[in-house]
Amino acid sequence: MARFAVIHLVCLAAIWTGVSWEALAICGALYALRMFAVTGGYHRYFAHRTYKMGRVMQFIMAFLAETSGQKGVLWWAAHHRHHHKYSDQPEDVHSAKQEGFWYAHVGWIFSERWEGTDESRVKDLMRYPEIVWIDKYHWVPPTLLGVATYYFGEWIGIGGWQAVVVGFFWSTVLSLHATFTINSLAHLIGNRRYDTTDDSRNHWFLALITFGEGWHNNHHHYQASVNQGWKWWEYDITYYILKVMSWVGLVHDLRTPPEHVVEDRPHPKALARQKARREREQAKATASSAIEKAKEDASRWLDEISEYAHCRAVEMSEVASQKAEAIRTSARQAKEDASRRFDELSEAAHCRVVEMSDSATTKVEEIKLSAENAQKVAAQKVDEFARSFQTEPKPELG
Repeated sequence: MARFAVIHLVCLAAIWTGVSWEALAICGALYALRMFAVTGGYHRYFAHRTYKMGRVMQFIMAFLAETSGQKGVLWWAAHHRHHHKYSDQPEDVHSAKQEGFWYAHVGWIFSERWEGTDESRVKDLMRYPEIVWIDKYHWVPPTLLGVATYYFGEWIGIGGWQAVVVGFFWSTVLSLHATFTINSLAHLIGNRRYDTTDDSRNHWFLALITFGEGWHNNHHHYQASVNQGWKWWEYDITYYILKVMSWVGLVHDLRTPPEHVVEDRPHPKALARQKARREREQAKATASSAIEKAKEDASRWLDEISEYAHCRAVEMSEVASQKAEAIRTSARQAKEDASRRFDELSEAAHCRVVEMSDSATTKVEEIKLSAENAQKVAAQKVDEFARSFQTEPKPELG
């Protein structure tokens, strides 16, 4: 905080050094140089990787950006990536919505919480030793620029201290606060073209003083774009410079927003996926409807078959009952017939037995009578023989 305060207080030294047009020109030139380096280097390259460059140009861009006095390149990129992940949420680094304007503008840089660098967020940049080195010694570039400004002021005859105070320190303070307005005002004033998850906004004046960064709602809608002004009237000085640099090969592969992003329409592939998803859902709904209809038909058929089977079973049961009753009736009739026949046969047998018994008795009586008669006749014969034997003369013995 002390360093931040000193930078602002030194600006008051212009009371003693004086202010000249040459010093103001140096201030404007250094403001433009460092504003481009911060927006095109820190922000659009190191934080978002929206274009590519070689390692030498990458180091030069990091060096120029660090002359702004906004700490090291890794620190800046790590904090900005954290900001986008939690934009206007409680974990945001600098949210005017959560902490108010002054904290979002300058208060957060004095917080011990944000003093260090979360290296896990900048692993892609830590692969370069020269970037790690210049981040560690981030005070070197602004110091060298201040010294160079001093000698340049001496060389053009306005005095080194006037060049340093007005040219270097004034431009430093102006570029700091211009950058900070994007953290604070760009989430408070302006219009919202896109319905993002935060309060980012577009504002023409902020875009003017920050070389295009004021089209902040555009940026939060699609962070992968190197240009942040998307309409023909949305001026973007940083993008114009990068475009010229791409013509001479200093940078390449500048990524611009696809038409569907600018028009806030789904990606064509997403539309195709949505169409395919709708077709699948329709096919699924059709299949489900067909399955439900088949189930209903099957249920109806099952009910009809069950009803038919029930009716048939009832009919068969009635027929079976009738047949059983007929059989029982026939059985009863047969039983009665058999009983009657048995009775008739028993009666006939009894009569026959009686007849046979009477006949046998008669026969026995006849036999007994014949036997008695025969006995009588035999007795008569015996008597006759005996009498005849007694009456016949006896032979003489000789």
